Amino acid sequence: MLAHKLLGVIFDLDDTLVSSALNFDEIRKSLGCTAGVDLLDFVAALPIEQQIDANEQLLTYEINDAMNAKKMPGTEQLLALLSDLGIPCAIVTRNCRQAAAIKVSNNNIDIALVLTREDHKAKPAPDALLHIAKLWQIAPKNLLYVGDYLYDLQAAANAKTMSSLVTNGKTSHYAHLADIVVDDLIELSDKIQAEFICDSVHGASELLGH
Repeated sequence: MLAHKLLGVIFDLDDTLVSSALNFDEIRKSLGCTAGVDLLDFVAALPIEQQIDANEQLLTYEINDAMNAKKMPGTEQLLALLSDLGIPCAIVTRNCRQAAAIKVSNNNIDIALVLTREDHKAKPAPDALLHIAKLWQIAPKNLLYVGDYLYDLQAAANAKTMSSLVTNGKTSHYAHLADIVVDDLIELSDKIQAEFICDSVHGASELLGH
């Protein structure tokens, strides 16, 4: 069960709502980035001319990936459930704005609020999540951030939101950091629905008790 009442959901994009085939080892190699070093931090630290070139290469990789991205299993089901429950949704991604827009548009994902690395400091920084909490006027503790990677869980922890890890069937050594661990968004839909049914039953019991 979630630690706090769920009032809003924020999603990662790649391998959470849509598929991604980005090969980060290949990208690091092409940019001369050491294994294990954050790509965005590496590019940001380059001299300006090299930085421009590296960003152009990153953009090419991301756009190519965006053109082939497909909706992940359970995306439609979960977004429909959240809409029915009146829960607002947003996306926070490390993608560039152009790639994110292509992925959202091509896959008909009905989420208007999409924040990228061009809008706020990239995850695991909490900036984008805290911006949304303020925009929605919802306490961070009542938001759930859903993602597939360590950065997502770290961003949620830094922003003090709840978190859900989507494993996509893979074993994760950082799963213990998440409030909810699911294989896919279908399972997350079931858990959220069960949570709201439980809350409804609890609320009815309290009314009857009075």
